Amino acid sequence: MIDLSNESGEEVDTQALIRLARFALDKLRIHPQADLSILLVDVDTMTAYHKQFMNLDGPTDVMSFPMDELREPADGEAPPRGLLGDIVICPVFTSAQAPGNGRTNQEEIEYLLIHGLLHLLGHDHAEPDEKAVMFGLNDRIIADWRAEQGSD
Repeated sequence: MIDLSNESGEEVDTQALIRLARFALDKLRIHPQADLSILLVDVDTMTAYHKQFMNLDGPTDVMSFPMDELREPADGEAPPRGLLGDIVICPVFTSAQAPGNGRTNQEEIEYLLIHGLLHLLGHDHAEPDEKAVMFGLNDRIIADWRAEQGSD
């Protein structure tokens, strides 16, 4: 189940985000009954979360809070079920960085949704090799999503 709550006060295509999350979970072979929560928040809320959970000042674009530490199944393994966790995104923050990344506001949120989802599944980008794998997978999922939607 995918639950999305927009508490940001910003207009976001939440149905597209839910469809993208389902698409990505299917691509990553996560059980369709795995639970995912997506929360869109304002700058003040994200700033508070960033300080509380990361001990960092100021807002950020996306934060992930894994629950059952689900991982992508290996070939031949059954898709994992359980609680994936929470992804928190700040649309005001993401809209400020979108132009620098060559994306629209919605595309930036979509990209960061996948980024947050990959973190929930144990991916990281602290080391160069991890970063290459994670960002490559992020880019591939977004490209496949765009192709399926009929856009480039």
